[in-house]
Amino acid sequence: MADTLSALRSLMASHSPPLDALVVPSEDYHQSEYVSARDKRRQFVSGFSGSAGLALITKNEARLWTDGRYFLQAMQQLSDQWQLMRMGEDPAVDVWMADNLPEGAAIGIDPWCVSIDTAQRWERAFAKKQQNLVQTSKNLVDEVWKSQPPPEINPVVIHPLEYAGRSVADKLMDVRKKLVQGKARSIIISALDEVCWLYNIRGTDVAYSPVVHAFAIVTMNSAFFYVDKRKVSSEVNSYLESNGIEVRDYKAVSSDVSLLASNQLKSSIEIKGMGNGTIEAEESNNDLTWADPGYCCYALYSKLNPDEVLLQQSPLALAKALKNPTELEGLKNAHIRDGAAVVQYHVWLDQQMQEMYGASGFFLEGETDKTKQSKTAKLTEVTASDKLEGFRASKENFRGLSFPTISSVGPNAAIIHYSPKAETCAEMDPDRIYLFDSGAQYLDGTTDITRTVHFGKPSAHEKACYTAVLKGHIALGNARFPNGTNGHALDILARIPLWKDGLDYRHGTGHGIGSYLNVHEGPHLISFRPRNVPLEDSMTVTDEPGYYEDGNFGIRLENVLVIKKADTKFNFGDKGYLQFEHITWAPYQRKLIDVSLLTPEELEWLNSYHSKCRSVLDSYLDESEKAWLKKATETICV
Repeated sequence: MADTLSALRSLMASHSPPLDALVVPSEDYHQSEYVSARDKRRQFVSGFSGSAGLALITKNEARLWTDGRYFLQAMQQLSDQWQLMRMGEDPAVDVWMADNLPEGAAIGIDPWCVSIDTAQRWERAFAKKQQNLVQTSKNLVDEVWKSQPPPEINPVVIHPLEYAGRSVADKLMDVRKKLVQGKARSIIISALDEVCWLYNIRGTDVAYSPVVHAFAIVTMNSAFFYVDKRKVSSEVNSYLESNGIEVRDYKAVSSDVSLLASNQLKSSIEIKGMGNGTIEAEESNNDLTWADPGYCCYALYSKLNPDEVLLQQSPLALAKALKNPTELEGLKNAHIRDGAAVVQYHVWLDQQMQEMYGASGFFLEGETDKTKQSKTAKLTEVTASDKLEGFRASKENFRGLSFPTISSVGPNAAIIHYSPKAETCAEMDPDRIYLFDSGAQYLDGTTDITRTVHFGKPSAHEKACYTAVLKGHIALGNARFPNGTNGHALDILARIPLWKDGLDYRHGTGHGIGSYLNVHEGPHLISFRPRNVPLEDSMTVTDEPGYYEDGNFGIRLENVLVIKKADTKFNFGDKGYLQFEHITWAPYQRKLIDVSLLTPEELEWLNSYHSKCRSVLDSYLDESEKAWLKKATETICV
C-alpha cells in the first residue's frame, strides 16, 4: 500500500499541472454501485473493500470517506497510512478539500469515473479559493496497478419477452415521448441497468449484477448500443438491428457524443415507417441532449454544449422501477422459490448446530451441551453460506447470487455489510446471534432477504432488541399512505420502536429491487436521508430495520415488498392510498421474540404471515422440511 501511494504521489508531482490531490472514487465509467474486478481502483489503493466510499490522496495524507454501513469494516481494513472519514459525522469530501487544500490547488480526477453532479458540486466548493478540478487524460491508478485484471469478454444475452414483459419498441416509444416532453432530441444512457432494461438484454460483466458494460444513445429516429463488439454474437446483433439499434464499439461513445453535440450523429440502420418505437417530432424546437447528472460521467458531459443539455434524472429510472405485470409475477415466483431455499437452509443449519456444537437448536432455549461438540468437524460463516448458495442453485431459473452473502456470527453481525473471507472468517457459535443477509438472481426476478437467528439461549437484551426491530419491520410493512408520499416520510415507522429504548441504526430502511437486474434499484428509497421521489403503485421496496451493538451482535430483518393500491374506507383529498404486500417468505424465530412486547395487532400479523409461509412454500419442501416449517410457524398465543 505504501508503494502504491508513493507511486501515485510521484505521478501527481509529474502531472501537468502538478496535482495537490487525487480523488479515487468507487465508481466505474457508469457510476455503478457494484463494479467489475478491473474497476475496483479505490479498493486497490486503500485496501478497503466495501461497496461505497471515496479515497483522497494528497501530498502527505490519505483519507477515505465511507458511510455508516462500513465504519467498523473500514477501521479494520485501513492501514495506519489512512484516516477514516465518517460520512454524516465528518466534513464531506468537497468541504474538506475546499477548507484544507491550498489556494489554487489542482485536484485530479478521471472524468470518466465522476458524475456530472459530483464534478459540478466540487467545482462550486472549490470556487472560493480558486481551486481547480483537473481532468486527467489517463487514470493514474491504472498507471501504477501492474496486476490490474484485464477486461472480461462475456457474451451479451437476450432477455426474453416472457420475462421482460415489454418489448424494446414499446420502451423506445416511451423514451421518445419523454424526449418530446423535455424538449430534447436525444438522450445519453449511462447506467448499466438502464441500458439492459431498455434493450431487453443481460450479461455477466459485473459480479452479482446481470449487466453489460455499455452505453446507449437514443434519438428521435435512431438508437445506438456502445459495447465491446466481441461480446455480441450474430444472433444478438440481428436482434438489436431488428429493433432499430445500431451496435458500435464501446470507445466510440466519446466521439459520437461530440457528433451528437453538433447534431451530426447518424445511424446506418434505416428505420422504415414508424416501427421500432420511433415517433415524429418538431426537430427545430427540440435541441437539448438529456443527460442524467447522477449517472452520466463528466467526460461525456464535457463534449456537449452546456446550454444544450437537459440535466435531469433519466426517464428510464422511474419506468424501470414501475414493474409491469409480467415482472411482478416473476418477482413473486422467484421469491417463493428463494423462500424455500432459505427454509431448507434453516433446517440444515439447525441440524448441524445441534449435531456439531451441542446447541439446543432453533426451537429450544437451553444451554449448549459442550460435551457433544465435535472435535474435528467445524462450520464457518463461509462454509455455511456456501450451503445456502447450494440450496438456491437447485432452484429453477437460478443464475447466481445478487450480492456477496453477509453471513455473520456475533460481533461480525455488528458490521452492517460484513463480507466473510474463507481464510479469516469466524466459526459458527451456538451461543451467539447469527445474521445472514443474502439474495439471488433468477431469470424471473431478483431477491434479497435477511434473517437473524440464535441456536442457543439468547439473553433478555438480545430478545428485546430483536423484538424492537421486528416491531419496526411490521409497522412499516403495514403502513397505508396517500399517493405522493416519499420513503423519507415512512422511514420513522421502522425506527420508533427502537427510539423508545434509545436505539437506532446507521443505514436506510428500504431500497428498490430489480427484475433480474441490480439488487439495489432507485430512484425511490425509504431512508432518513431525504429523496423526493414518491412511492408508487407497482414499485418494489425492501423493509429492513436493524440494530447493531459493536463488538457484540447485530440484528436485521428484511423482506421485499410490492407497493399496491389500498382499498381504504375513505379517500381524503381524492389522492388514492397505497399499501405494501410482502412477497418474501421465511419464518421469524419465535425464541428471539419477547411476545410480551408485541401488541395484539402485531401478534395477529405475525401469525397470519407465518400461516402464509406454510401455504406458499409447502409444495417446494420435503416431508421433514414441512414438519420443521410447521413447527417454526406455529400460532403464537399470549
